[in-house]
Amino acid sequence: MMMNKGKQIFVTGLILMLFAIAGAAMVALTYEGTAAQIAENERHAMLRSLNQILPAERYDNELIDDTITLAADERLGHAEQSTAYIARKNNQVVAIIFSVFATDGYSGIIKLLVGINTDGTLAGVRVVSHKETPGLGDAIETKRSDWVLGFNHKSLQDPDSSGWHVKRDGGIFDQFSGATITPRAVVKAVHHSLLYFASHKKDLTGSVSHE
Repeated sequence: MMMNKGKQIFVTGLILMLFAIAGAAMVALTYEGTAAQIAENERHAMLRSLNQILPAERYDNELIDDTITLAADERLGHAEQSTAYIARKNNQVVAIIFSVFATDGYSGIIKLLVGINTDGTLAGVRVVSHKETPGLGDAIETKRSDWVLGFNHKSLQDPDSSGWHVKRDGGIFDQFSGATITPRAVVKAVHHSLLYFASHKKDLTGSVSHE
């Protein structure tokens, strides 16, 4: 009788162990499939954002894969390395899109993509993520307003350094009613991106080779 009970406990334990192994395997497979899908979705989302700044007809390389790693630089708002996307046409660099952090937003970091043509003009700016106040600071999003489109074609010469501020600070860029801090942070970040590009232009556009 004792042997039968012991055997029953053993069989029950074995069954439970097998179920546990099967469950763990199913979780692992589900995670692997989900992680791959999430990564692919993020890739497509990033490509859509890049193409809002730089239309596909302006380049002929795999923009999302043609990247360089940049050292940490306060002008880009990064305390660590960041990624830049290289746009090429006929194997010539035509623009570079930087990942930029505006670190002094009203509610924290504002993540941007800043596209700069090789002639130093802005191809475009887009907000990737932020925590600014809905109905006030979120006017930096294209779905809320066209404010961010005002950066198109601007450069270090147009306007000059005095113009790279919101109007309240003597510059040319509009602020938002009740939310000056947010546009001020974005204007500053974009201006600093142009300064970074200007100081690294030769390396970024001349010696960046196609891998």
